[in-house]
Amino acid sequence: MKLRPVGDHIIVQAVSKEEISQAGIIIPDTVNKERSEKGKVIAVGPGKEGENGHRSEMTIKVGDQVLFKKYAPDEIKIDGEEYLVIRMDDVMAVVEEE
Repeated sequence: MKLRPVGDHIIVQAVSKEEISQAGIIIPDTVNKERSEKGKVIAVGPGKEGENGHRSEMTIKVGDQVLFKKYAPDEIKIDGEEYLVIRMDDVMAVVEEE
């Protein structure tokens, strides 16, 4: 199944927050029950439609890694995969590799 977001919505797949302790033990993100605040953009809507009929430009594209507000996303499950749906306004930053 393919998702096509509407308006200024973005579909994100959360990035795992696995950590390694000082002793070298991998601590999976399931230990910490809080959801990730970082994800990879899977799909982007066309932009929010204004009162004048023009759409706002989406500055985020598919493949970007983004940081978003902790309680902003709505969780959905499609074909056994979990995704997050957020609005562009809830994205705080795009992670750029150096």
